[in-house]
Amino acid sequence: MATSNKAAHAAHTAADTASGATVHDVARLAGVSAMTVSRVINGRASVSAATRDKVEAAIASLRYQPNLAARAARTGTLRIGLLYSNPSAAFLSEFLVGAMDQCRQGGGQLLLERCEDLDSQRAGIDCLVAAGVDGILVPPPLCDSPEVLAQLNTMGIPAIAVATARPSPGVSAVRIDDYEGALAMTRHLLALGHRDIGFIEGDPAHTPALLRRQAFEDAMREAGLQVPPHRVAQGYFTYRSGLDAARRLLAHEPHPSAIFASNDDMAAATLAVAHGMGLQVPAQLSVCGFDDTPVASTVWPELTTIHQPIADMARAAVKLVIDEIRQRRAGETAPATHHLMEFTLVERASSGSYAPLTAQGQRRP
Repeated sequence: MATSNKAAHAAHTAADTASGATVHDVARLAGVSAMTVSRVINGRASVSAATRDKVEAAIASLRYQPNLAARAARTGTLRIGLLYSNPSAAFLSEFLVGAMDQCRQGGGQLLLERCEDLDSQRAGIDCLVAAGVDGILVPPPLCDSPEVLAQLNTMGIPAIAVATARPSPGVSAVRIDDYEGALAMTRHLLALGHRDIGFIEGDPAHTPALLRRQAFEDAMREAGLQVPPHRVAQGYFTYRSGLDAARRLLAHEPHPSAIFASNDDMAAATLAVAHGMGLQVPAQLSVCGFDDTPVASTVWPELTTIHQPIADMARAAVKLVIDEIRQRRAGETAPATHHLMEFTLVERASSGSYAPLTAQGQRRP
């Protein structure tokens, strides 16, 4: 096997010190990127013979064993990456259930990479590509990151955005109609007689948060009601942000008769604040959420919420990415597909009819 003098010398000096080597060690020794190493390992044609020789020499000298990639390549198993930074553990748990289940059925393996800021997002993608993934699932909030989607497009990696409210025309996506879901929930509270409704919005960097607030305000306007600024509090889809937002909303007297939070974590936090203040739910305060994650049925009282079929959305995303991978391998064009799934309003014990104010300005239990 031909190698350059430089690569051969580096291979010789590293040979005795490289047990437990990583793909990045191989890339460094061969003087190429981790992505190029992945392409060689997976037998892809877009690598020159000279580069392939250098990488193979580095692999041999480091005694590198690309276990996952090699095993998957031999068996024909597809590798599906999951790049996540979702602050809601409940959402991620539901998503993983669906994604892993569909991977098992579809002959795929799921590889996870967690990230936070832009630098770690890029590094996370590089790690997944270096591990030989064939496609990547991008759940919220990264599904709305132009940088992440652009990087995947540049690399030619099939990507599926999950739970974005405004999918990019060039990227396949799985979602529900967040606007209609929030509209349905606000109308539900209005039908119960509530007119003074507080709202906790989600992370403004995530498109569903914007549509959920817009739908809330539109439904209130449709009922001839205005939403005062002090009846809207900023949250970020986390339990802690929900605590802060609920305290702000309930600090004003009289407090609203109902609070609609943009996700279940923040709605659960609202329940905790209400209990701490001695408020009876739903007799003195109705509380509603969105998503129907497991937390919705583990808090007391159980949450009225919009059921977003997260596990089924993950299954659909895995199916889409596998189809796109196979189309590309067959030399076919794989146009972007936008799959809209159904939501349902789930009424539980946290919402009830409007309670009028007493003479003292308190909600009557």
